[in-house]
Amino acid sequence: MRSSIDRILTTQVGSLPRPDELLELNQNYEAGEVEQDDYRAGTERATSDLVERQREIGLDFVGDGEFGKAMSQQVDYGAWWSYSFQRLGGLELRDTSLFEIKHGTSKFGDIALNSFANRRDRVRFADAYADPTSGVSAGKGPTTFPVCRGPLKYVGHEAINADTARFKKALDAAGLEEGFMTSIAPASCSRIGNEYYDDEEEFLYACADAMREEYKAIIDAGLILQLDDPAIAENWDQVNPEPSVEAYKRFTMSRVEALNYAIRGLPKERIRFHLCWGSWHGPHVTDLPMRDLVDVLLSIDVQAYAFEAGNARHEHEWKVWRDVILPDDKLLLPGVVSHATNVVEHPELVADRIVNFAECVGRENVVASTDCGLGGRLHPQIAWAKLESLKQGAELATERLWS
Repeated sequence: MRSSIDRILTTQVGSLPRPDELLELNQNYEAGEVEQDDYRAGTERATSDLVERQREIGLDFVGDGEFGKAMSQQVDYGAWWSYSFQRLGGLELRDTSLFEIKHGTSKFGDIALNSFANRRDRVRFADAYADPTSGVSAGKGPTTFPVCRGPLKYVGHEAINADTARFKKALDAAGLEEGFMTSIAPASCSRIGNEYYDDEEEFLYACADAMREEYKAIIDAGLILQLDDPAIAENWDQVNPEPSVEAYKRFTMSRVEALNYAIRGLPKERIRFHLCWGSWHGPHVTDLPMRDLVDVLLSIDVQAYAFEAGNARHEHEWKVWRDVILPDDKLLLPGVVSHATNVVEHPELVADRIVNFAECVGRENVVASTDCGLGGRLHPQIAWAKLESLKQGAELATERLWS
């Protein structure tokens, strides 16, 4: 990723709203009612329109919206993860939901991940999570969930090659040279059932070896790779009872080491990492503070770090960067508009948020971004309005920072 010496650059994090036609296409394709050629042609049209719209807004680093990660409903929090179920061999889908998956105790600090149903935030606000009118939701997850029952291997080469070719074609049509594509990181990939590997570490590194094939495919296609890994921060809430911060960091560093192993030898200037605390709409009172995670984040061997910084739980944490020395040639991609509210941030507020980070780490080291993916979390009209406000806020911040 390039930095800028004369203005604030802009990007987004990955998932963008799918048009109704694409949602219907995905639904019909999953039902076997659409031929593969027609499915790919429809996805290609939607991706081309999406890239052009990002160009019109003026985003500097555009994505494919994760359109290759199929969604068949407008509210979907899980496509960024569930797409990998079809791209990994050795998995068996079972009639087990996300909320029933159990994990073994880790040897790293004797920590065990509970099921999603036993997250501390969910337990603390059980009535709110159970009330369909509360607005507290994690979206509708898959009704079947995978368990690893054989050697894990990447079998998604045809799918990722189709994704990259489609996106490259859309970039060329829009006259753009740079684009990024997301892929799931090993720690998040491994949060499924395991009945084959002897222990957690062996399974984690099997995920790293398998997903490396996708990372290489994205980079070899000339694209920027974004690694999505909410597990780094979000696992904290899934450990019940709450562990010590020190034990959790040891547990998490084992996952960082697996990620660094997975991207070894790949050009880090073409890789960015996305950290979030889980993008579901909820209280999030059990989120681990960024101050306790920032050294873990910076130990990930990539060029750029995207993270939540625009929602009510994490906006104040820009202050953490007052006390952190950002290594040379690193970029921050803070979220300055949020998926967590339907309110469209005023451009002046967006500019304030950008300036806060710029004054901490240097204006040339900040690329304005979104908290998390906007697709599947907000109404499309609201999501696009937020991206327009993001760009307008970046222009205002540029005037203030370079005046």
